[in-house]
Amino acid sequence: MHGRCTGRRLLQIAFARLMMKLGEKQAETSLKKVLMPAVPPLKLLPLKLLVCSSHIVVANCGDSRAVLYRGKEAIALSSDHKPNREDEYARIEASGGKVIQWNGHRVFGVLAMSRSIGDRFLKPWIIPEPEVMFVPRAREDECLVLASDGLWDVMTNEEACEPARKRILIWHKKNGTNPLVDRGQGIDPAAQAAAEYLSSLALQKGCKDNISVIVVDLKAQRKFKSKS
Repeated sequence: MHGRCTGRRLLQIAFARLMMKLGEKQAETSLKKVLMPAVPPLKLLPLKLLVCSSHIVVANCGDSRAVLYRGKEAIALSSDHKPNREDEYARIEASGGKVIQWNGHRVFGVLAMSRSIGDRFLKPWIIPEPEVMFVPRAREDECLVLASDGLWDVMTNEEACEPARKRILIWHKKNGTNPLVDRGQGIDPAAQAAAEYLSSLALQKGCKDNISVIVVDLKAQRKFKSKS
């Protein structure tokens, strides 16, 4: 009906507002960095995830990526916002911007992303509008891997997802399982072990960029024998 938003559109609006708020916070931190050089730079992962009983919702604004491991298939739930992506390149050029090859494709030879929650000096060519994907849950869903480009520069989706699943299983084989009442509360140690392993693996493969990794175990009712 006219004048009404669907649930999907409302979530898109909510995620967009969240990205804008994060961008404002990043700008404040950047200003503090200028005034107080000792303050470390703020590195944000502009990738937001919502998991419910029926769907997985991912909002991305940048070059981080979310990948779902379903059965034996790694499925990208976001598309990297790179300046040389065909639609992003066309948008930047149409708004008067330039994509220059300078140690990779960069907007005006500066930023290697086409969307960002900060970098206001490059607006309107760099926009903070997230792309939102809605994916129905399936019984075969194993885990999610969310990571910055430092990981994806040296690993494929499959190379990240299969080890993450194996590390979750190895942790539970050694330690048993958490009571179901504790699942979803605080940090999942099995998923944390998987994330740390992926970070180490990326470093071994020669990653020179920063690495941020989150692993989410989607098998909430895994059955393991508890260690006595």
